[in-house]
Amino acid sequence: MERRYLALVFPWLPIERLRATRPHLFVRQGETPVAFTETVGNAVRLTATDLTAARAGLKVGLTLADARARVPELEVFPADPHADMDWLERLADGCARYSPTVALMPPDGVVLDIAGCSHAFDGERPLAADVEARMARRGILARHAFGDTPEIARALARFAGAPAPDEKGAVKRLPVAALELDDDATTALTRAGLKTVGDIMARPLAGIAARFGEEAATAVRRLAGDHRAPVKARMRIAPIAVERRFAEPIARTDYALEVLEDLTAEASGTLAERHQGGRRWEARLFRADGHVQSLRIETGQPTRDVPLLMRLFAERIDSLADPLNPGFGYDLVRLDVTLAERLDAAQLRLEGGAAKQGQMDQLVDQLSTRLGRNRIRRFAPRDSHIPEQAELMLPATADVPTAAWPDTEAGEPPLRPIYLFDPPQPIESVMAEVPDGPPHRFRWRRRVHEVARSEGPERIAGEWWRRHDAAIPTRDYYRVEDRRGRRFWIFRHGLHSEQEHPRWYLHGLFA
Repeated sequence: MERRYLALVFPWLPIERLRATRPHLFVRQGETPVAFTETVGNAVRLTATDLTAARAGLKVGLTLADARARVPELEVFPADPHADMDWLERLADGCARYSPTVALMPPDGVVLDIAGCSHAFDGERPLAADVEARMARRGILARHAFGDTPEIARALARFAGAPAPDEKGAVKRLPVAALELDDDATTALTRAGLKTVGDIMARPLAGIAARFGEEAATAVRRLAGDHRAPVKARMRIAPIAVERRFAEPIARTDYALEVLEDLTAEASGTLAERHQGGRRWEARLFRADGHVQSLRIETGQPTRDVPLLMRLFAERIDSLADPLNPGFGYDLVRLDVTLAERLDAAQLRLEGGAAKQGQMDQLVDQLSTRLGRNRIRRFAPRDSHIPEQAELMLPATADVPTAAWPDTEAGEPPLRPIYLFDPPQPIESVMAEVPDGPPHRFRWRRRVHEVARSEGPERIAGEWWRRHDAAIPTRDYYRVEDRRGRRFWIFRHGLHSEQEHPRWYLHGLFA
């Protein structure tokens, strides 16, 4: 399929973000010029303006002193690039209703891969008209352009006056700034008499690269469509996605949840045909004003149990800091299964062991959904012989590593203690055989322990194939028991051949 892209540029993004998120700052009537500033070097300069300030002749890069001299009534706010980026992310979330592949174009644009998506709107122009209409209802001005590559659509949206039927001809008429090179390269091209992209395309690219740098030649190839770079989508396309669109927005949250249940049943049917179950489910409710509300749940085991999934969604809704608010109504509900795994039919054991395990999995899923993914954890094995690195603490719903726990031979005492100190605790006054014998006495927490029995050493060296572990001293571990029957796991950190005075540490306690 031939790729087509739609680029959206928001030329007044900072002021639109401020008016939408902090409307109390604009209580005065009238068109007061507004600008955003930040300190650059030793001067305070404008980083963005609104339309009124731009019409008054204020431009980005002008010092604040010069701007106030030209427009005394100028109202100034500090620039906040992070808030602008968050606002751009929210706009990109709203654009997901048109295409699953949406990429950011910082600092003021997004690009959509609309291949196969425009037919739902009877063509590209109606799609763009719908986007601009939705943005306009939120008080957002968006400039758009189409292109065969993201770079062409982006350049036309930012530098062309209006969408052009002849995209290749419009690209050639763009100014040199459309190449988006640094200021020095742009100035050098202009001084050489190359004022448009077409002027540069008429020259041999080898000469352009030799005189102005390889980046200039690469930028020309991208606008010519010869160099195609993939779009870095914000979200991975889900293996299974179902959605329901409404001709008229629905203003009842309970009805939207009923629709979500129907979509969950539909996705579960697709999973059943593939002999799979879902592990990660994401529901997105698109409001008519462009706001998107997301509900994400995750299960420890693959499932397609609709009642269970709806209970998890209900837990997620109850745990939200801000309750679901339909606002002007939802006009699109979408459900994505972002992670699916093999799920075959299983026969329950007669004593009900499998059923009990399933109940435990459901309890873990509900607690993880209500309290947070990182609040409920479990231990998982890790392929490492270093004791403190041989296990991981992961979220209970996360994927388990393929490594297995080490097995202990029947009738043998455990090789590792039940309680492990991290980091190991130093011990003092150690009396041991030389040069590398077991300890006979040691002091820990102001108490002297006389060793009655000992077993070892178990020698553990650093992971020599890892550069940061290459110089770690060798450890000699001993399982010891004092005269009162208490058992410890201690080690000598370093051999006498490696260092003159090795230190001793207590690493764990046996039951």
